[in-house]
Amino acid sequence: MAISREQREYVAHIVDLLQFIGPVESKSMFGGFGVFLEGLMFGLIANNELYLKVDTQNRQDYEGLGLQAFSYGKKGKEFKMSYYQAPEEAMEDAELLSDWASKAYGAAMRAATKKAGERKKS
Repeated sequence: MAISREQREYVAHIVDLLQFIGPVESKSMFGGFGVFLEGLMFGLIANNELYLKVDTQNRQDYEGLGLQAFSYGKKGKEFKMSYYQAPEEAMEDAELLSDWASKAYGAAMRAATKKAGERKKS
């Protein structure tokens, strides 16, 4: 699937806004984009919408605002991922977006630590 100019511009804009938390990069994946900091994916962009990583420590922040999880369909089933829509007001305020993104990065770090611990047990 070809990536439109509009999509590339949106991704570049989001990556630029997220530079407040560190050297954020994007990578094209599965028709969307992964958003990475220090090799950890803490966000994804699909259909010109930013989704941020959640876990038990920050999920309620998103659900409390009525934000939706990223989901996709495959073989007639719907799968929800641990990424939720970024709040609209954060998309217009770089400082607020940085706060949400930092918490999402924390969720990504906790997930990576948990995964590494599980590998050691195997």
